[in-house]
Amino acid sequence: MVLAATALLPAPASAWGAQGHRLVARIAETRLEPRARAEIDRLLATEPRATLAGIAPWADQLRAEDPDLGKRSAGWHYVNMAEDDCIYDPPKHCRDGNCVIEALKAQSARLADPSLSDAERLQALKFVVHLVGDMHQPMHAGYGHDKGGNTYQLQFSGRGTNLHSLWDSGMLNTQKLDDDHYLQRLLALPAPAGIAVPDLQRDPARWAEQSCRIAMRPGVYPAGHTVGDAYADNWRPVAEAQLRLAGEQLAALLNELLGP
Repeated sequence: MVLAATALLPAPASAWGAQGHRLVARIAETRLEPRARAEIDRLLATEPRATLAGIAPWADQLRAEDPDLGKRSAGWHYVNMAEDDCIYDPPKHCRDGNCVIEALKAQSARLADPSLSDAERLQALKFVVHLVGDMHQPMHAGYGHDKGGNTYQLQFSGRGTNLHSLWDSGMLNTQKLDDDHYLQRLLALPAPAGIAVPDLQRDPARWAEQSCRIAMRPGVYPAGHTVGDAYADNWRPVAEAQLRLAGEQLAALLNELLGP
């Protein structure tokens, strides 16, 4: 984002698609401690029919539902630092706090602040749930020169797309699983390492750096701009592991913010 001029900034993108964001929230729900769960349920009850999974895609819907907030929060969905070997430098990569890392820190503080109204804290919860998912999608922490893969055009199984969209949802959609079945698949994966490490719980920059390093792996950017099942079969497990990791990290964060 700061690596490129404003004209080169990526357009807001829906990391993981709605299903992926819902899955992150549902994984987190399985790991919530009682006090955090009770406070989340209390905040959700202030909005009709709200669920943790239901609010997870909310931040991607703002451009239609609340254009002003959508515009102000557009830069909160990503951070571009692959050009700098995935080493986060706030003055360079996040001017004025306008990136996913600093936005998550700010919204986490608002969620944990009991002096704010329930409406304000519920909005913060919506952002927290969404932004944790965003920063675990490698294209949301990758290169600025191609707008997080948005301008890297591809043919995937005979259809036009781009690398960002392929990682958002294209590879996952090939599985044709509903939320319940995909959740069971993700929960059956080996537990991610490092969840209990305090630094991972408290420093979102480390999460984004880990995602960024995936974006830099050889083969993520296919040289031929044409990919098929072999690409999806190779990289889908990485995307699924990131979804699982995001859910675990989200639970750890919510337990820390709301569980004391």
